[in-house]
Amino acid sequence: MRSPRITHDCPSTGLLSYWLGRLLLTLSGWKVEGDLPSGRKFVLIGAPHTSNWDFPIGIAVTYLLRVKIRWVGKHTLFYWPYGAFMRWLGGIGVDRSNPAGVAEQLAQQLRQADRMLLLITPDGTRSRRDYWKSGFYRIARTAQVPILCGYLDYPTKTARIGLCFDPSGDIRADMARIREFYAGVTGAHPENHTPIRLREEQAE
Repeated sequence: MRSPRITHDCPSTGLLSYWLGRLLLTLSGWKVEGDLPSGRKFVLIGAPHTSNWDFPIGIAVTYLLRVKIRWVGKHTLFYWPYGAFMRWLGGIGVDRSNPAGVAEQLAQQLRQADRMLLLITPDGTRSRRDYWKSGFYRIARTAQVPILCGYLDYPTKTARIGLCFDPSGDIRADMARIREFYAGVTGAHPENHTPIRLREEQAE
């Protein structure tokens, strides 16, 4: 297991969080590969998202990496009595009835922040869908920040941070890179995997 040192420029957590994350991952048998690249702002893709367990394991991974993330959840998660705890964990409540407006608001937050790592799960839900949601791509393009890719591979119990790139505007080419990174990665419930593709690819 890695040592408690900060290797990134994003908002960081304390040593207590690090040791808590390390303990949880050790007890559950998970290993972490890769490091956050240098930089102050990223849109982090978390995929595939097929289980409620993705959240606690993912939080433990961020604690081990000593990075404080912001993540997006439906607004109902932030009602009393859990709202304050969710916000303390870095949650941002959004009303998903207007996806384009949500993407613009999140891009604005990224532009205004000095440092921010925004986690997006493009599957959009733990159930299978026909396409990924493209909000992560629009946010990164609008805010002019890199896309960073991470995954939880359940068969090998491996959490990995890897591919990082600036979105080019060529959606097909950029999505081809993302598909290559996630090739062979298996979530907790493979039958719920959403194909790694965007509707916008079909329109080009």
